[in-house]
Amino acid sequence: MSFKVGDFVLVLDEDLSGKIKHISGQTISIETDDGFLLNFQAHELVKANKKTSLKSEVFLHTNINDVVTEKEAPKRKQETKKRVKDRYEPTMEVDLHINQLVKSSKGMSNHDMLTLQLDTARRKLDFAINKRIQKIVFIHGVGEGVLKMELEYLFGRYNNVKYYDANYQKYGLGATEVYIYQNVPKT
Repeated sequence: MSFKVGDFVLVLDEDLSGKIKHISGQTISIETDDGFLLNFQAHELVKANKKTSLKSEVFLHTNINDVVTEKEAPKRKQETKKRVKDRYEPTMEVDLHINQLVKSSKGMSNHDMLTLQLDTARRKLDFAINKRIQKIVFIHGVGEGVLKMELEYLFGRYNNVKYYDANYQKYGLGATEVYIYQNVPKT
């Protein structure tokens, strides 16, 4: 590119511009807007048509909103990976032991305790269905099996649940796991 004294130039890779004051071979001296004389090689300079800054030339054909939206592009969310073992763990546990439901069972008959336990189980099951929780474990204990039989009768009245013994390693024989089907039409 041919330069001559008096041309307005922009400096590549820097935010500098100015008028050419002296040319000596490939070394060109320019005077910046601040009045400093700086030397550059010819391949480091670009001739400009008019006195403009580098910033205005870069954004001449670009809309500022396009630049902002490009910078604010949504980042892909990092998903937390569940361990295989955790994926199959129940999401909700309900302990139906009477000492977990009331402070003291003094003065309560066996019928009162069983009714309270069944009401709690029904409320928790309805809550899980409404909140779309897929698995619940009802911990009922081993005992004589009366509560377990009543729970099975309760679960049998729902058309969108399947129930079975819970994980033996974790709960032993005293728990029932309920799986709730989410897309069953209501009848």
